[in-house]
Amino acid sequence: MSDAAQPTAAEVRAAAEAVKTALDRHLAAVERRSGEDDPAVYEAFNELAAAAEEYDELLYDRYDEVTPFEIPGTDDALPPYEGPEEPNALSVLIRRDYAVVEPQRLLAQAQRVEAVEESGASEAGFDAASGSVHGALGVLFGEFEPDEIASRHKEFGLEEGDSTLWVTAADEPADPGEWLEAPFEQADPHRVVCRFDVSAVFDEESDDLDDDAEPVDRDDEADEPDDADDLDEADGAREPLDADR
Repeated sequence: MSDAAQPTAAEVRAAAEAVKTALDRHLAAVERRSGEDDPAVYEAFNELAAAAEEYDELLYDRYDEVTPFEIPGTDDALPPYEGPEEPNALSVLIRRDYAVVEPQRLLAQAQRVEAVEESGASEAGFDAASGSVHGALGVLFGEFEPDEIASRHKEFGLEEGDSTLWVTAADEPADPGEWLEAPFEQADPHRVVCRFDVSAVFDEESDDLDDDAEPVDRDDEADEPDDADDLDEADGAREPLDADR
């Protein structure tokens, strides 16, 4: 950051005062809490987190220093649970992102599936859906369960991105076909029982911590038996794609 863009000392001081004010408000809300999920405490917590984050950023930009504490970010935080204590129904919302990094591998796997399912169809003038990436995705996701694709994504030329899973509570099961057109539109964050996120962001944070670890002594590794040939043979012995299902 250039000197012209750096915050002033007065701005850093004002941010510090905002943290003090937010701390007082949070403590007051906690002292007056009306229950375990008091919305006033939740709101005060968010204000404190936002003020602390702002102060931490300005402090670093101005003085290249950080605070000794960390308040969890609020962007991914869930609001207080307001669903039934004993849910009669559950909805599991899952999103997994992938990047198509090897289109030819994707096409080849889809063609193998079609070769089994549509044997002889090409001679009859059948246009294979696996001839394009769009068609190949339809073939593979129509043939394999999402969990199997997640566990074997590299075989299909895919690279994992972020994923999230939400378990939400409901009073009664939804009527058949009620939500199929917009499966995530009616998701209520106040009814989320639990949530599990996987993101490269978390991996980057772990890598930053690993940078402080002591380097590996390569001399010790040289004394170990060389099993590279065995490993290569194991890698080559992949389980064949189960296309005939």
